[in-house]
Amino acid sequence: SRQEPHRPRGTAADRLDHRGGARVPYIDRLILSSDDPAIIAVAGEWGCEAPFVRPAELAGDDTPSVPVILHALDALDETFDLLVLLQPTSPLRATEDIDACIGRCRPGGAPACVSVCEPETSPYWTYAMDAGGHLRPLVTPPGGSLPSRRQDLPPAYTLNGAVYAARVPWFRERRAFLGPETVGQAMPPERSVDIDTEADLKMALFSIESNS
Repeated sequence: SRQEPHRPRGTAADRLDHRGGARVPYIDRLILSSDDPAIIAVAGEWGCEAPFVRPAELAGDDTPSVPVILHALDALDETFDLLVLLQPTSPLRATEDIDACIGRCRPGGAPACVSVCEPETSPYWTYAMDAGGHLRPLVTPPGGSLPSRRQDLPPAYTLNGAVYAARVPWFRERRAFLGPETVGQAMPPERSVDIDTEADLKMALFSIESNS
């Protein structure tokens, strides 16, 4: 995230071996895409390949992930059946989370799988408010009646950004991880921290230190 100044040793690098893809048996190559020499150097120290430098036109603050992934696939000297996107802003994911997503995409399974978690606030308790202050539910629960207790609400999930997996031909055609055939893999909230602010970073570091 550009909102939080990059800290190679505090976020991505020292999680590559323990929480990233380095210990996942189904991952053949762990590739970094970056334009930052410092991040590339630290990743190399931790066994992550950086066989290319990301082009400047794909390194902007508003650059989406899809063209970056396609560039990486095209820049490599071999082809792969499956790709897995592991964003460094999700350092608390475990190898079992990555394994599970890959497993859902193996032959006979789904073409894509993304990690999800239960949201802090149920979408059934979110509202739009008009100019007069009147509230209108954004999501109508099945049956149309809104339960008064949280535990009675229908299950809901949100993307947590930790793991995105897809078969390469399917991804090249769809240019997205999400589609009608995509399945979700639930992760617990304690491993679903997504670093976007200083507070998120402190929470992640506290969790890592507490479990060391």
